[in-house]
Amino acid sequence: MSGELNVLALILGASLFVKLVMGVLLLFSFLSWVIIFRKKAMLDRAIGGANEFEERFWSGADLAGLFREVSGRGNDISGIESIFEGGFREFARLRQRRGLDPRTMLEGAQRAMRVAATREMDRLEQSLEFLANVGSISPYVGLLGTVWGIMTAFQGLANVKEATIAMVAPGISEALIATAMGLVAAIPASWAYNRYSNKLERVAVRYDTFVDEFSSILQRQAHADDHG
Repeated sequence: MSGELNVLALILGASLFVKLVMGVLLLFSFLSWVIIFRKKAMLDRAIGGANEFEERFWSGADLAGLFREVSGRGNDISGIESIFEGGFREFARLRQRRGLDPRTMLEGAQRAMRVAATREMDRLEQSLEFLANVGSISPYVGLLGTVWGIMTAFQGLANVKEATIAMVAPGISEALIATAMGLVAAIPASWAYNRYSNKLERVAVRYDTFVDEFSSILQRQAHADDHG
């Protein structure tokens, strides 16, 4: 039917500047989806790894044996395992030094765990800012293409004595495609940013809770050694 909207024809018929704007928006959309899928995999791995590790941790497993198992994997550890490994390693190192009081050992282990937790959160938050930027600026980039396209469409009527809506409608339709593409790029990016931000907040709380709980265990161990 002649009244059907032919998006491809509108894109191909747009001006060079509008095509450039749509190309930028298409790139934004592609990169956003790449980040969305990568971020989902990272968060699923972090949450799944935390569930698995905490199940072993609270099952009464020997902490020294668990540390050897985790540290034996070298650089292949992440998430809550990295926090545990950093804290236990520092605690064991300070434990070997004579004359240190339990408070000093505990504070050293806590600092190591906080550093590891911060490093893990930085890794998980990487590229999240890009989604926020795409979600906020893409509609404006699309609007820029639309305004430019409409200006071009009306400029073409300058030398026409009797202008009709049929003469300007195709140009306006081509321009509005840019706004539509801006929204197509922005909506998934904004949704993913909000969703992943909430998930990251829960992961951060979980890491902080583990640091506090593990600190309590190390505190009891340090005082037991001090009185032993």
